[in-house]
Amino acid sequence: MTTTTERPTTGATSRDRAPRVDVAALEETLLGTYAQLRREARAITADPEFQKIEGQSMAEHRERVLGQLRRLEAEHDVLRAFPAHLGGADDHGGSLARFEELVAADPSLQIKAGVQWGLFASAILHLGTEHHHETLLPDAMHLRVPGAFAMTEAGHGSDVASIGTTAEYDPEAQEFVLHTPFRAAWKDYLGNAAVHGTAAVVFAQLITAAPGQARVNHGVHAFYVPLRDPATHEFLPGIGGEDDGVKGGLNGIDNGRLHFTHVRVPRTNLLNRYGDVAPDGTYSSPIASPGRRFFTMLGTLVQGRVSLDGAAANASKIALAIAVTYANQRRQFAGGSGEEVVLLDYGQHQRRLLPLLADAYATSFAHEELLAAFDEVFSGRGDTPENREDLETLAAALKPTSTWNALATLQACREACGGAGFMAENRLTGLHADLDVYVTFEGDNTVLYQLVAKRLLGDYATSLTALQADRGDLARFVVDRVTDAALHRTPLVRAVQTLGDRGDARRSVGQLRDTDTQRDLLTDRVETMVAQVAQALAPARKMSPERAAELFNAHQHELIETARAHAERVQWEAFTRAVERIEDPGTRQVLTWVRDLFGLTLVERNLAWYLVNGRLSAGRARTVTSYIERLLARLRPHAQDLVDAFGYGPEHLRAPIASGQERARQDEARAYYRAQRASGDAPIPEKHHRR
Repeated sequence: MTTTTERPTTGATSRDRAPRVDVAALEETLLGTYAQLRREARAITADPEFQKIEGQSMAEHRERVLGQLRRLEAEHDVLRAFPAHLGGADDHGGSLARFEELVAADPSLQIKAGVQWGLFASAILHLGTEHHHETLLPDAMHLRVPGAFAMTEAGHGSDVASIGTTAEYDPEAQEFVLHTPFRAAWKDYLGNAAVHGTAAVVFAQLITAAPGQARVNHGVHAFYVPLRDPATHEFLPGIGGEDDGVKGGLNGIDNGRLHFTHVRVPRTNLLNRYGDVAPDGTYSSPIASPGRRFFTMLGTLVQGRVSLDGAAANASKIALAIAVTYANQRRQFAGGSGEEVVLLDYGQHQRRLLPLLADAYATSFAHEELLAAFDEVFSGRGDTPENREDLETLAAALKPTSTWNALATLQACREACGGAGFMAENRLTGLHADLDVYVTFEGDNTVLYQLVAKRLLGDYATSLTALQADRGDLARFVVDRVTDAALHRTPLVRAVQTLGDRGDARRSVGQLRDTDTQRDLLTDRVETMVAQVAQALAPARKMSPERAAELFNAHQHELIETARAHAERVQWEAFTRAVERIEDPGTRQVLTWVRDLFGLTLVERNLAWYLVNGRLSAGRARTVTSYIERLLARLRPHAQDLVDAFGYGPEHLRAPIASGQERARQDEARAYYRAQRASGDAPIPEKHHRR
């Protein structure tokens, strides 16, 4: 737990202060299904041997992280996601829960562990078959072969289907020939590629020519490719590369580039779960559609997005624990009593931090549901095409939301801690630098939101198709949508609502804090945005591909905002379900206020949309903001309890400003001035001096 600190109650009534948070029980709730595994991981991150040393050179940092990885493999339970017969536990959700916690020690350690076990070894597990599991996987699992995951290319980052590296089958030698045909096809940004990796899973266009047939490109497949001589660490013939060098963060990871010049690997090095090549060059796959096959292969690697969502949530919690603890101890400017005021008693400081605290809770609860969905699919209990698609969509929605929110939270916390927040020893700047690239890798956030939007549009189109079975239903559906849009654009409706708000402001506030009202506001926005963008894109069906692409591009921003609104609604729903499970009345009341703050802050951020679309009147919009201010006052006394419930102690925060030293400084200063005033030796301020 963080150091106990003062909990001033400026601006709150005794009625508002009545609820109390059961911090221990709330911590247990936040730890979730994998509470014990998370505690074990946090014990690791509390060990100084696993913690980041600020100011190390890049070379020192890289070697330290590699050594930490070897200690993890030798001393700790890092193989939970792998098959039991190979020494794992077949526990996919628990494995990710542990790895996410490593961000508290050093984000470089968390990501390098993810490269080795979550990407390199997992690709062998999920894309390979029994032969690969028996011959290649043990060395990857036990770090005897540090590995890279060679998918991204300089010329094609998010557009994996268009990568340029080829793997053409030579039936006479029964080998694949991997080749990089041009500079933009170099693999880039690969962890473990610059120094440590001795093998890689390489993604390339698989080309075959069966007897008597033309050469055919079967799309992107994965190949196991040795990179370096394990003894000398020199590149093997035909393989070259470069060090990416110093990055904006995560410099404990040796990111680098790779290229291949007619590099030969055995036919059996094709990871052939979803596509195989016979000795004579005949290609076969259990999935007939090339597009479906491609997305199925990529879908097996969704765990990277899931883990980044969890790590971003944890980074936000750490930052908020530091900033709120500091704000409860740091004093500045004299208040009405003559005593200097702690920062968190200032309204703007509450505005800065408390909505972000609500975001962190929403992110945490949504992530717990994402972990459950991930484990359901990857354990095999619920591994259906529909569930996999739902999991991929959920991960694509939550990862951008949480990682962008983590950056905003880290920056706000840094600023809220003033100059002290800029000091490397207080970790906020380092965490921000390390988390920055989370919005880019494992799927660029903007591209992921587009995937979500396309799924929403697909579901919308499916619902329309289903209604076509009954023309009456379809007609009613269309009429309802048109009437709804027209009604909410009618000034008379807004005027009536405005009059109602003026008549009873308390009733308006009561409606805003109602769970169903918040759900309706958030859901209506998503559904309306989906319908509007679907209508705008409908003409594309009758256009040429070029013009259809232009139309899609013209509405790209709306698609992304629609996906964002959907993701935020998903987080709010997860938060609401979590609140309903809280048994302690005081904790439930406080968490309800936090949930309300989260939901209404989303509404406030998008007030322009609600006003333009007639969903809120100007009067009701003002009520949203005024009720948020009331919530901030209610939550202010509970802020420290809410960050203490994250369960991170001083050994995890490792920020001097959150260690209690600031309170000691402030107490020393207050005692000094009190004694000076009591002694009568205090000098008289000039403005009080009478000449």
